[in-house]
Amino acid sequence: MSKKVVEVKTLKVGKYVIFDGEASKIVNIQTSSPGKHGAAKARIDAVGIFDNQKRGIVKPVDAKIDIPIIDKRVAQVLALMGSDVQLMDLESYETFEVPIPDELRNDLIEGAEVDYIIALGNKKLMRIK
Repeated sequence: MSKKVVEVKTLKVGKYVIFDGEASKIVNIQTSSPGKHGAAKARIDAVGIFDNQKRGIVKPVDAKIDIPIIDKRVAQVLALMGSDVQLMDLESYETFEVPIPDELRNDLIEGAEVDYIIALGNKKLMRIK
């Protein structure tokens, strides 16, 4: 698992964070001001990259949190197989299968180049080039 540890105050909307062992994209961050006896807190709402589950957490802004290292790569479509697609990485020539996202199902053709990401050992097709 490739991940880094950062402070909560450095997070921004659109970046990635690890909640419950799942890589998630941050959709909202709210911070509260420090109180008389407490530190400032941040409420982070995120949506899972691979499972689309909404997650939320409240932590002090100086607390540590894990963020995944997202590896963005390019692949070529080898074969369409029902709800999955077989891809070949254009750098390492590794072949693998990933599910086809609903928004790309009608536009995907064999031989096309696509962008995909690898995070925490999972792969996801992102867009067609």
